[in-house]
Amino acid sequence: MVSKAVVVGAYQRKLEELARLPDVQLTVLAPPGWRDSRGYTRLERVHVTGYQLLATPLAFDGHFHVHFYPRLARELAALQPDLLHMDEEPCNLATLQGVWLAQRQGTPACFFTWQNLYRSYPPPFRWFERYVFRHVAHALAGNAEAIGILQRKGYRGPATLVPQFGVDPDIFRPVTRPPSPRFVIGYAGGLVPEKGIDLLLRAAAALPDSEVRLAGSGSQQAALAALARQLGLDGRVTFIPRLASTAMPDFYAALDALVLPSRTVSNWKEQFGRVLIEAMACGVPVIGAHSGEIPHVIGDAGLVFPEGDVTALRDHLRRLQQDAALRHDLIRRGRARVLAHYTQAKIAAMTYAVYQQMLTDAAPPTPGPTAGARF
Repeated sequence: MVSKAVVVGAYQRKLEELARLPDVQLTVLAPPGWRDSRGYTRLERVHVTGYQLLATPLAFDGHFHVHFYPRLARELAALQPDLLHMDEEPCNLATLQGVWLAQRQGTPACFFTWQNLYRSYPPPFRWFERYVFRHVAHALAGNAEAIGILQRKGYRGPATLVPQFGVDPDIFRPVTRPPSPRFVIGYAGGLVPEKGIDLLLRAAAALPDSEVRLAGSGSQQAALAALARQLGLDGRVTFIPRLASTAMPDFYAALDALVLPSRTVSNWKEQFGRVLIEAMACGVPVIGAHSGEIPHVIGDAGLVFPEGDVTALRDHLRRLQQDAALRHDLIRRGRARVLAHYTQAKIAAMTYAVYQQMLTDAAPPTPGPTAGARF
């Protein structure tokens, strides 16, 4: 597997679960780190039992579509894998690189996509995508809409809905929270316009005895701080620098509710909302906007409000603040939903099933008693 996503230590639990499955000898190539709009994440080594996690140089760090791995040809030649999992979008140069090298070695390859909005890319990215579509054995999609997008763009191979990562329920677990005089509302992720954090601040401004904790970084932090002051939220909003993945359970443990108020923009809509399953696993009720995959992730285990509707969000928060029975019911439902669908072990098993299908499809047919017969 080649993946920049696994620089995040919590995500590596899926790799341990994969390595435990029958006949799997797993090597994962990851860059030394990855830079995005939230900052630089250095490769963490948190869950590394049972497989090899190797750091490999990355060219054009932070450039989503054009980064690639200068030593990948040498590493694949040495490893001679039975299959290659490029944990990347099909239009990216790194995916083209991996699939082309796999073709040279006769190795079946797959890719992963989150893309839930149709985009027609200009050359050369459209050419990259077409080549990948023609030469992979399988596609993994992180949300239901992504499969439809693949088909609309001309992909005709097998595709399976498999979220990229789950959570470890032994790490992300409920803890007893000491009483607090305030109703604590949390958000974790990028401080960027499309995440709709301004909606959360406006909704919380109408809730007495509440406070908001925002964990993350991004271009909108100064504007959000100014909005909080304008709304009279001084002393009730805390900005927490971006947390390491291993620190997230402690963040959730202090919350009464987690909100993901994403809004769809021209080039993005919520592709999954990982913080939702982390919070649910930790026994925190969740509220999400009806954006992208959010309602499908939450199911009946949380509350969903129309995109951009501050009044509806405020009303959901007020219900949670005032209704202990509702909070306890959502805590129970959320944890059960994660255990049923979103653990690292579940995601690993689904990924393993794809690998088995890829190897079966790539295997030459076994001659039978009528081999060579003409019909």
